[in-house]
Amino acid sequence: MPKLKTHSGTKKRMRVNKNGKVLRRKATGNHLLQKKSASRKRTMAGVQELTGKQAKNVKKKLGVN
Repeated sequence: MPKLKTHSGTKKRMRVNKNGKVLRRKATGNHLLQKKSASRKRTMAGVQELTGKQAKNVKKKLGVN
């Protein structure tokens, strides 16, 4: 059985921490920041955990079991 390739797009956007949780950045936080309020920008900061089927699919694309 050949090795599976890691999905490059997923690799750049998400990571799996040592506890096996899948973490991603929140959307719309990179551009057009001047018109967004400070509280909205704070909400977009940081990371969010994926759960359920989404996390399972991401782990499959990253080759983590």
